[in-house]
Amino acid sequence: MELPEIRPEDRTPLVEALLGIIRQVVDRVTQLEEDNQLLRDEIARLKGLKPRPDIKPSILEATQPKTPKQEGSKRPGSAKRPKTAELHIHHEVELHPEGLPVGATFRGFEAYVVQELVIENKNTRYLRARYGLPEGGSVLAPLPPGVLPIAGGHFGANLIAYILDQYHQAQVTEPLLLEQLWEYGIDISSGQVHHILTENKEIFHQEKGEILAAGLMESSYIGTDDTGARHRGKNGYCTAIGNDLFAYFESTDTKSRLNFLHVLQGSQRDYAINEATLAYWKRQKLAAELVAKLTQGPQEFVSEQAWQTRLTELAIITERHVLIATEGALIGGLVARGVSPELIVLSDGAPQFVIFVHAGCWIHAERPLAKLVPHNDEHRNAIEKIRTEIWELYKDLKAYRQQPDEAQRPVIEARFDALVEQRTSYPSINGVLKEMRDHRADLLRVLERPEVPLHNNAMESDIREFVKRRKISGGTRNDAGRRCRDTFASLKKTCRKLGIRFWDYLQDRIRGLGQIPRLADLIRKKARQTIAPNSQAVPA
Repeated sequence: MELPEIRPEDRTPLVEALLGIIRQVVDRVTQLEEDNQLLRDEIARLKGLKPRPDIKPSILEATQPKTPKQEGSKRPGSAKRPKTAELHIHHEVELHPEGLPVGATFRGFEAYVVQELVIENKNTRYLRARYGLPEGGSVLAPLPPGVLPIAGGHFGANLIAYILDQYHQAQVTEPLLLEQLWEYGIDISSGQVHHILTENKEIFHQEKGEILAAGLMESSYIGTDDTGARHRGKNGYCTAIGNDLFAYFESTDTKSRLNFLHVLQGSQRDYAINEATLAYWKRQKLAAELVAKLTQGPQEFVSEQAWQTRLTELAIITERHVLIATEGALIGGLVARGVSPELIVLSDGAPQFVIFVHAGCWIHAERPLAKLVPHNDEHRNAIEKIRTEIWELYKDLKAYRQQPDEAQRPVIEARFDALVEQRTSYPSINGVLKEMRDHRADLLRVLERPEVPLHNNAMESDIREFVKRRKISGGTRNDAGRRCRDTFASLKKTCRKLGIRFWDYLQDRIRGLGQIPRLADLIRKKARQTIAPNSQAVPA
């Protein structure tokens, strides 16, 4: 609502009072409209309907305005390319026209490539000859190499790979997958499908563990996030860990810093007391007398039972003391394995992820401002001003990350300090700025470690796999199913990041060919080629 312009001589005390009342009424109406929409959304949710979507792009990732398309120019990525130049041609057929007139001369062929997918039911009966031996006993002819998967059975490797690919990549549910196989003429039961999906997968579980170990040791930073993952009808959590080299997923019943450290450790628990352990205990203010006890005697423990026995021997039984001591020992165990104590952990700021050297996500830091509801124009302008300043600083940090310049560090730090020290008439804005001020080191981590991203969007994208699966299937019903879901999600995402087709990977591992190297070896190779040269910290 825009009021007509009022001349200064007409602004009597009565007019000013009426204008104030109008502003209050407008603010009140705006607030009531927002409350009304919230109630409408809640009613829709209770009725099982979808509420109005509220999709707001982040100002931090805003792009420059699009320029008008010039005549004759093409949109990015639309350049012509030979689409079939890299295709493997499986079958080549020569075609000649019929009814040629006398005297027609051959001038060569014009290639026309057709891509096709062959899906057929193929059953083979092998008649295995058995020969009796003169000295007794008999010999049975072996099956040809590659016919059966390494786990054996009466289903071929191609069929098993297809079932795993459809379930874990296409996210086809077991009932629909069973119907699909019946349509193709495969004689298989629901129990056999479930067995193929969950049993005899140790080779895959082992490779998943290798991925985590290689990823942690070869990376200068990791991103992490978690989401809900129901199991046996109860709420649980799935933790995602990874970066451009790998992705690792692990579902557990709880989420905490202790749980996160257990996930980082994998299946083997290693406890060690070293400099990283002592630094953590110091940050957590563990009592000096307890530190003195723990640093006397054995310093390494290879199982949880051995560590708990040690705590009991030292009479450390207080819940808080046990928790801090255990978390520090787990961090020390990771460092003893070869994980760098300078490893950056990039997260949304959840307390359980604040270990080693922590980096904060700018998207999550700015997001509360986008959710604020202004009470008047002054609040609205203040929100817009602060968000604009954050966006401008963020763009400069992105430029710094691409081309680090030590001379720019104090300038950017001063701008950050000036930004977060501001005070506005809206207390909620001040609260967001205080939160950013408290996490200054985490948000400015890129100044000393330019290889670290400014946001955690990559891990949020990776973990969306579980959000979609949760919407489709609800949750897992047994431990084997949950473990396989985590394992194949980890392998699939890692294959994608390493440039390997998941289908080729399944075929190679199920047939036992060994033509595709271990994913952990590929992670190490790619790390040395890409991340290692760029992981040097900027001098302070």
